[in-house]
Amino acid sequence: MAKKTKAAKKRVVKVEASGQAHIHSSFNNIIISITNDNGQVISWSSAGKKGFRGSKKNTPYAAQVAAEECAKVAYDLGLRRVKVFVKGPGAGRESAIRSIAGVGISVSEIVDVTPLPHNGCRPPKQRRV
Repeated sequence: MAKKTKAAKKRVVKVEASGQAHIHSSFNNIIISITNDNGQVISWSSAGKKGFRGSKKNTPYAAQVAAEECAKVAYDLGLRRVKVFVKGPGAGRESAIRSIAGVGISVSEIVDVTPLPHNGCRPPKQRRV
């Protein structure tokens, strides 16, 4: 006899006119998530999700395609204005912001929240080639 599992309730996210766009750009991938002002995710996308593999994931074009898809979903749900938080050293940070603005969502502010050490961990030793 199979056990019946209780279906999980889908979380209802309240979408207002303003929100936040978080762009995490590493050397290997770029992840864009658009949230409301409380931090609940409205839509997200990444270069890997859009079908880019390997070194193609860290290109400005991959960031543009991923940000466009993410922003279209949020725009259709009613989002019109975002504050952009950019984190990480990777390529494609600017092209992701441009494609969010190109969909019709106005970018009110751009904040760089890349974590910087205040002389924390000791760096790895020099490579000998």
